[in-house]
Amino acid sequence: MPSAHGPKLVILGRDGILNEFREGHVTAPEEWHPIEGAMDAVARINHAGWHVVVATNQSGIGRGMIDMSAVNAVHARMHQLLQSHGGRIDAVFFCPHTPEDACDCRKPKPGLLLDIGRRYGTPLVGVPMVGDTLRDLQAARAAGCEPHLVLSGRASSLQGERLEEILAHVPEARVHGSLGAFADFLLTRDHSEDSAAGNLA
Repeated sequence: MPSAHGPKLVILGRDGILNEFREGHVTAPEEWHPIEGAMDAVARINHAGWHVVVATNQSGIGRGMIDMSAVNAVHARMHQLLQSHGGRIDAVFFCPHTPEDACDCRKPKPGLLLDIGRRYGTPLVGVPMVGDTLRDLQAARAAGCEPHLVLSGRASSLQGERLEEILAHVPEARVHGSLGAFADFLLTRDHSEDSAAGNLA
């Protein structure tokens, strides 16, 4: 559950969570294809009073595969598609570095998420962070977030022992079939907590 001292905040990865994962990086707006149901899921989360922020590794920048104008154009398409579904992303935080740069902001390091916490002036303890890779879950745990794995993108083929191996590294992670299923979980829990608080009032 989110901190009582800050906004209701959800952090999402981008590729494989909001849009179809693409080998070789998304380098142009026309390559950004939303995952079915993901735009509506963000809209439902927004309408329940949550701020949604994206945290994404974009090593294609550091590799010279995409420049900032192209990154901005890709995100403009993302925002446009979300708006058409009644949703919004408040901000996009991205790491432009390659693994060889050994930076503090590339997931599984927590720097990107910690930057979000500082920007919003809120502790990250209990803030849901949704990803499709082990490094997303590891970054969430390192930052104090609540880790969630969606079985889309790179996690779409995970099952059985392979899924158990990943969860063994971050056993507190919750698993959802899609971003829509995560939204169902989040909003159901949110409603239950609000009802409980009302009963205590």
